[in-house]
Amino acid sequence: RAGLTIPAMNVLLAFALTASLTSPVHLPPTAPCPENVPAGTTCYEGRDANGAYYTIAVPKKWNKTLVVHSHGGPDLGEPTPERTRDDLNRWAVMVKEGYAWAGTSYRRGGYGTRMAAEDTDNLRKMVSAMLKPHKVYIHGQSWGGNVAAKTIELYKGYDAALLTSGVLAGGSRGYDYRVDLRVVYQYYCGNHPRPSEVQYPLWQGLRAGSTMTTAGLRSRIEECLGVAGSRTPEQQQKLNDILTVTKIPEETLNSHLNFATFTFRDIVHLRPGDRNPFSNTGVVYKGSHDDKALNAGVERFAADPAARAELAYDSDLTGKIDIPVLSVHAIGDPTAFVEHESAYRDVVTKAGRWYNLVQTFTTEATHSAFSDSEYAAAMQSLAAWEKRGLRSNPFLIAASCPSHDQKYGTGCFYDPWYQPKSYESRVAPRT
Repeated sequence: RAGLTIPAMNVLLAFALTASLTSPVHLPPTAPCPENVPAGTTCYEGRDANGAYYTIAVPKKWNKTLVVHSHGGPDLGEPTPERTRDDLNRWAVMVKEGYAWAGTSYRRGGYGTRMAAEDTDNLRKMVSAMLKPHKVYIHGQSWGGNVAAKTIELYKGYDAALLTSGVLAGGSRGYDYRVDLRVVYQYYCGNHPRPSEVQYPLWQGLRAGSTMTTAGLRSRIEECLGVAGSRTPEQQQKLNDILTVTKIPEETLNSHLNFATFTFRDIVHLRPGDRNPFSNTGVVYKGSHDDKALNAGVERFAADPAARAELAYDSDLTGKIDIPVLSVHAIGDPTAFVEHESAYRDVVTKAGRWYNLVQTFTTEATHSAFSDSEYAAAMQSLAAWEKRGLRSNPFLIAASCPSHDQKYGTGCFYDPWYQPKSYESRVAPRT
């Protein structure tokens, strides 16, 4: 300003800088904490400028590390605050272990890994400004594992990552077994769509204007394959063929076909503009009572290269990780097969970052969550790796878990010897 001496200007600048550093950060409103969160925790809730709901929990004895959570799915409905509350309740063990926790619903339902990664990072920035944590970790579960892995490739500000039950093969390969289920189911059942209904290519999942519901799809599955305990020999044969060829467990057949119906519709109609990102060209289906007839009769299609490239850009992983990344996966995961870990290991190794990835496995057949004891052991190991350079080790994690189980009593099922086979051993590659 004219008329001010240089010393006076320096005083004004110093005052402005001090004011900016000491200005109070706007806090979101406090909210009741979910039932599993320990007493003395302060919870906050709100909605960001993009429409994503968030929940934050700060324990009474906070260790100054923030865990940002990326949830699975994707959910196809509109975002709700219940989503983040339920996530906090499910992973309340993080708060019990002394971590602050923050989760986002994402701004909308439906597929979009980069969108979800941006919403996750927006939450990190907001909560970091609010709480001033010393460290920030990210935790991704299921599809959220894909989101979290993509987040640490796109954004700085994270010190370590925990990926559990992750869909880590990315969108361009990670759903191929659901593509196979969609066409194999239709070959045997022929009711999705029925011959009397409007026909559409199966890669669409479901035609855009369909009013089918999840209950309606279930009724068609039961119409074709029957119900356990009352199946006809013909229904049992069809079921056996579908399960053997696709390698999908019976208990998750319905959920996988839901994904290959409704989520495929979301991906195809709303994301790449009705272009096909999926392929089953060159796949030889094996294990049925008549493979020759199956391969001759199953619907075939090739991906639109641009649509597949867009899906790959959105969700495939480069493996270029610069922070400690620990993954936990159940060997018998019926939803995101354990071979997803092999796909991720391959891209991380190809990127030359193998030292930043440690993978651990449990003998369970679960997907949605692990035991609190197992999470506590994993987080303890990850923190020791990030803070003291003690790289995580599956054997040490397995050995430490029983001490946490004395507190939680939820069981320890780590198998430090296990290594999954290649992704291609589970899901046939496309040509």
